[in-house]
Amino acid sequence: MKNILRKTAATALILLLSGMLSFAQSPKFKVLALYSTTVEADHVDFARDAIQFYTKLAAEKNFVFDTTTDWEKLNDKNLKNYQVVMWINEFPHNEAERRVFEKFMTNGGAWLGFHVSGYNDKDTKWPWFVDFLGAVFYSNNWPPLPAKLIVDDNTHPVTRRLPKTYIAPINEWYSWKPNPRDNKDIKVLVTLDPANYPLGKKDVLKSGDVPVVWTNTKYRMLYMNMGHGDKVMTSDIQNQMFEDAIMWLGTKQ
Repeated sequence: MKNILRKTAATALILLLSGMLSFAQSPKFKVLALYSTTVEADHVDFARDAIQFYTKLAAEKNFVFDTTTDWEKLNDKNLKNYQVVMWINEFPHNEAERRVFEKFMTNGGAWLGFHVSGYNDKDTKWPWFVDFLGAVFYSNNWPPLPAKLIVDDNTHPVTRRLPKTYIAPINEWYSWKPNPRDNKDIKVLVTLDPANYPLGKKDVLKSGDVPVVWTNTKYRMLYMNMGHGDKVMTSDIQNQMFEDAIMWLGTKQ
């Protein structure tokens, strides 16, 4: 009888440990990161650095980070496997991929977009995305430069570890018209400090309110204007925001 009890207890312990191991190995969430290698060289450099950063972070934080240059993977069947879509340095150009992304987001999916992924103008002809982003590209500084940023909200999960201000590494900064802050659904988290003006040499941002990180509260989304060149990921301070952004989107906390 004692042997039977011992065997039963041993079996139960094995099953318990097996279940705990299985649970521990289950990823918290899955990210599909799309990028292109045929775009501006500085955007390719950023993609390389961002992929390296998030691949390492995924191993540390236990989430899946899949990358692809095949934008046809932005389809209904494939997106069923992911909770978060990331656009690193590009955006969909055909109607089929656009419609799939709209469906993914309206059904509760999450999106993280960097820099040029938010670019849109009069030729984009994607009104849903204009409303989703809450802004239209207007101008930029050139050449890329570091800039002092103001953190609008230190209580948000994405910016909770940032100081009130910090110096962001070299980047090309976009301004927007209409301004995302004018959209009632947009919550701006980080803004270009007016102390930077005039910002640029060839193309100069001279004045104005320039949000650089924000979320549309109707969706699980975050846009970050950072994403130009090979210096963006060199700030430990800013990298905390990049980390907290993906964890917020993936875990919905």
